[in-house]
Amino acid sequence: MAGRTIRASVVQTCTQAYSLDATLATLEKLTRLARERDGSQLAVFPEAFVGGYPKFSTFGAVVGERSSEGREEYLRYHSAAIEVPSPATARIEAISKDTGVFLVVGVIERAGGTLYCTAIFVDPSDGLLGKHRKLLPTGSERLIWGQGDGSTLPVFEKAFLQPDASKFTTKLSAAICWENYMPLLRQHYYSLGTQLWCAPTVDARPQWQNSMVHIALEGRCFVLSACQYAEEKHYPQTHAVSNDETRNPDNVMIGGGSVIVSPLGKVLAGPLRDGEDVLTAELDISDCIRGKFDLDVVGNYARPDVFKLQVKVE
Repeated sequence: MAGRTIRASVVQTCTQAYSLDATLATLEKLTRLARERDGSQLAVFPEAFVGGYPKFSTFGAVVGERSSEGREEYLRYHSAAIEVPSPATARIEAISKDTGVFLVVGVIERAGGTLYCTAIFVDPSDGLLGKHRKLLPTGSERLIWGQGDGSTLPVFEKAFLQPDASKFTTKLSAAICWENYMPLLRQHYYSLGTQLWCAPTVDARPQWQNSMVHIALEGRCFVLSACQYAEEKHYPQTHAVSNDETRNPDNVMIGGGSVIVSPLGKVLAGPLRDGEDVLTAELDISDCIRGKFDLDVVGNYARPDVFKLQVKVE
């Protein structure tokens, strides 16, 4: 069979003190690193990378009451978010075009007065292809982010160039952080044939690695999980920190754990801890079919006579 390999990266980094310009400069720097050092054709950035993940913030809310200070904090957070499309996404498109790297980027999307935790897909040739909004924010995230719906559940087809100048097409999707725990969402993406499962996240727990390996095995797909790594110095000086009252710019806020996993559950790169960097692996897309020889959850393991999934996509 003709070659069907791509070089793919996960980028472990964080928002730069809610500064859009500094954050996009970081995106450009690390995209160029992935391309020039590692030869990457695809790079996945973490959840809420553009716009920020407000770890430890309370937004002044308790059950039945919101404070004026919390409303001001929401105003600041809303101002740091971006619209999709916007001049900010146009800059990301320019970075993708200039480097030749397909980008999957976690952003906080501003739509009117509501914010969404979103992943955008940017092609070097075709620009902004679309977006996926997180279906269900977790815990206190529900206070600040709206819910996505079935209208932004895309699986994109992308043709990647081979060393011999031939091309082949692969399919990719994104599930953000704890969306990866939603069995029916996973089944939906599997049914659309996803081969590159992008998982932008801020979940730095060791247990997250188990989920990434499970999804790779279950879906017989490559899993590319990009997690933020952030310290206090990456947030505004007035931002909330943990219950430890001793502030230190080097205190870890989000601990990383970015990883790339093969369709048979082999960890190809990572998990990465203790700092910012780019992980890259060569992915043989034919491994997705090799894996489905004995487990295809939408084929030989589907049992459609017993189970049926209905998805409302509008």
